[in-house]
Amino acid sequence: MKALVALILLVQLPIHKAVPAAPPAPLGCDDPESEAAAEVALNYINGHSHHGYKFALNRIEDIRVVPQGPNNDIIFLELDLLETTCPILSPTPLANCTVRSFAEHAVEGDCDVKLQKVDGTLSVLASKCHSHADSSEDIRKVCPECPLLARMNDTEVLETVSAALNDYNSKTTDSYLRLLEIGRAKIQYHPGHIVVTEFAVGATNCSAQEAKANVGACQLLPEDQSNFGFCTAVMVKAPSQDLQVDCQLYGHQVPAPDIPLLSWPGVTYAHPGQDTSAGLAPSAVGIKNHNLGLFHNNPVASESSSSEILRSMLAAKSVAKRAVAEAAQHDKVPRPVGFVPPPPPCPGRIRYFDI
Repeated sequence: MKALVALILLVQLPIHKAVPAAPPAPLGCDDPESEAAAEVALNYINGHSHHGYKFALNRIEDIRVVPQGPNNDIIFLELDLLETTCPILSPTPLANCTVRSFAEHAVEGDCDVKLQKVDGTLSVLASKCHSHADSSEDIRKVCPECPLLARMNDTEVLETVSAALNDYNSKTTDSYLRLLEIGRAKIQYHPGHIVVTEFAVGATNCSAQEAKANVGACQLLPEDQSNFGFCTAVMVKAPSQDLQVDCQLYGHQVPAPDIPLLSWPGVTYAHPGQDTSAGLAPSAVGIKNHNLGLFHNNPVASESSSSEILRSMLAAKSVAKRAVAEAAQHDKVPRPVGFVPPPPPCPGRIRYFDI
C-alpha cells in the first residue's frame, strides 16, 4: 500500500524539461580574435600580391566561424582594404605605411578570406580579392581641383616615365635601372600642366656607362643579387618646363619560400612576343590602378579547396544566421526603461574612411 501511494505521488510531481544551453554569441568584427585573424589574412594578401602597392585594413565587414571539431575552426572573413603609399616591393613594414588620403584618389580592396584555426594557430586556406579606385565624381565633390588617376598607358604618362628614367640613368654612377612597371599616375591641367608618375625599377648587370654602348645587353640582376626600387617623377609641361626624379633602391631582398622571385613585378612580363618597354603587364593596359586581383590557394594548408570558397561562405552565413536566431530566442529577459541595445557585431569600425 505504501509503495502504491509513493508511486501516485511521484506521477503527480511536475515534470521539468532540461532547457538547452544558449549557443555562444557570434564573434564580433571588432573582437580581438577577429582582428588577429584579419592581421594574418592581410599579411598573406600582401605577401602574395605581385603588383602595385601594399594594402592596409580599413574594416572587417563580416566574420563567420564554422566549428570542425575540438580546437579546430574554419573562419570566413570579408575585409575592406585601402591602398597605401608603400610599393609591394618595399621592405617597409605595413605598420609604417601611410594610407593614401581620399583626395589622392583612393583605391579600395575587397577580399574574401578562408582561414583555419587549429589549437590556436591561424593559417590561410584561400583568398579572393579585387580592387577599384573611387569614382571621379566622389573625388570632385570633396576636392574639385584635385588631379585624378590617369590611365597607365596614357601618352603623357609614358613620356614622363621614359624621360625620368633616362634622366636618372644619365646622371647615376651606379647600375643602369630598367623599368619594371608603372604604379600610378595623375595629370593636372590647371593652374599648370603637370604629370606625376610612380614606377618600379630593377637594377641590371650593366653600369649606366656600359649601358650607353649596348643597352640591349643589360638584363636584370640574377635572383641571388636582385635589387629592386621605386621612383617618383614630376614633369612640369606648362607654363614652364621642369623634370624632377627621385629613385630609391631597396637592396637585395630574399623572397618568402612560397613566393618565387619570377613572380615579382616586371619579371612576370618576360614572355616571348610581349613588349615590356612600357613597363605594363598586358592586363594593365588602359587601366588606372593595379587590380588586387588575387585568387590564391595555400598549397601547404591542410584544407586547400578554395574553388569552393564562395559556396562555403554562403553555407557559413546560414550557420551564423541560425546561431543568431537561436541566441535571440534565449534573450527574452525584460529590459529596463532607457536600455540601449549594443551595436550589431558586424560590420566593424572604420579605421580610416569609407569610400
